Amino acid sequence: MKSLDILGAGIIKENPVLRLVLGTCPTLAVTTSAENGLGMGLATLAVLVASNVLISMVRKVIPDKVRIPAYVVIIAGLVTIVQLLIQAYLPALDKALGIFIPLIVVNCIILGRAEMFAAKNTVGASALDGIGMGIGFTLALFAIGSIREFLGAGTWMGINLTADLWPAAAVMILPPGGFLAYGAIIGLLNKVTNQRITATGCATCSMEEACAPAKEASK
Repeated sequence: MKSLDILGAGIIKENPVLRLVLGTCPTLAVTTSAENGLGMGLATLAVLVASNVLISMVRKVIPDKVRIPAYVVIIAGLVTIVQLLIQAYLPALDKALGIFIPLIVVNCIILGRAEMFAAKNTVGASALDGIGMGIGFTLALFAIGSIREFLGAGTWMGINLTADLWPAAAVMILPPGGFLAYGAIIGLLNKVTNQRITATGCATCSMEEACAPAKEASK
């Protein structure tokens, strides 16, 4: 697979949010503003790239039976580092994102790419995959956050645009607004690319087989 194909897949063709519909919890929860969406996206991008690289490096020495716990430990360590850096240098962003920064550990995008790509490919290819998927995730959150902030508060990146001209649609910064913006962007992307989402959630996740025993046990 060519480097550009790997890098570009996560941005549009296999965008984790708009195509695979993964990571919807942080997508809807933190995108009340463009700044929050951008911050969450960049934090996830950093963890995604680093975890892909590390897991690709150690993939041949991790026993198959414990690979998932090993991946989780690696991801958790990286998330802790990112969280501490944000707390030290971006306290306002840390306060705004709250619990969703440590919850990057269980983001299905990161564990899914580790299992589906990094565990089977070289370090270089895994790094490119992480960058592409991370950029795609960041762009999706930034776009949704921009729409919600502009319509819901009349601002963008904290800059006053229309707040003094007409009343803002406050619903856009509430949970229903997240679903409206999310659905609108997916619909627009489907129209522009002339493609439709054919599978979502677990059906698109590389961890589906690993989760199957737990699902059966819970029935």
